[in-house]
Amino acid sequence: MTWQDLAGKTALITGASSGLGLHFARLLAGYGVRVVLAARRVDAITALADEMKAAGGKAEPVAMDVVDGASVEKAFAAIGDRLDIVVNNAGISGAAAAIDMPLEEFDRVIDTNLKGVFTVAQAAAQRMRGEKSGGTIVNIASILGLRVAGQLAAYAASKAAVVQLTKTMALEWARYGIRVNALCPGYIETPINSEFFQTEAGKALINRIPQRRLGQPSDLDAPLLLLCSSAGAYMTGSVLAVDGGHLVSSL
Repeated sequence: MTWQDLAGKTALITGASSGLGLHFARLLAGYGVRVVLAARRVDAITALADEMKAAGGKAEPVAMDVVDGASVEKAFAAIGDRLDIVVNNAGISGAAAAIDMPLEEFDRVIDTNLKGVFTVAQAAAQRMRGEKSGGTIVNIASILGLRVAGQLAAYAASKAAVVQLTKTMALEWARYGIRVNALCPGYIETPINSEFFQTEAGKALINRIPQRRLGQPSDLDAPLLLLCSSAGAYMTGSVLAVDGGHLVSSL
């Protein structure tokens, strides 16, 4: 079985203006998926959609703020007649010591990383149920939803909640032919964090990863394609870690 059954499907990707969301969009478009790029930065996703179309892909931008129910509803109305895949990728980190974190910052992280995932997934599931089409939802969680690290209390709590939310959705929505799984990346190198990993603290963190290296966005390709395609047809409620062994490193 290959990923070729993805051709012709439609995927909504949130947080698609940069980072992993952008990478996932390009990946799926390369397999013939019509990708709907959702983000608040409309200029960025419009430019990305134009770039992908120029390369022969099918892409279109849609403005979406995942914490705003009205924005999500409007975006779904603009998608068109078909929706097969949702990649719930939008998220923020909110690094701060728990003892000093302002409640407003905690709320901001939880709203984006948890409420945003719920709002988008619920809208997608309601549509898939109404159309009796089924589909697949991939929630991007994190290994910090399964273990913890300092200065990331709100982020870790939000991602742990996403893991449990994924399992609950999988249980409830299987009857509608909707699969819901969580992808939990470890430390993946991106333009945003690459400078940190050149520091002594960053290098020390890399040394705690059993494979002694950071992940690359491409390390997430096959896991995402598995969850999005019929190759993962018997997977729902799964929590798939891609972390170079970080979760099994010794304490």
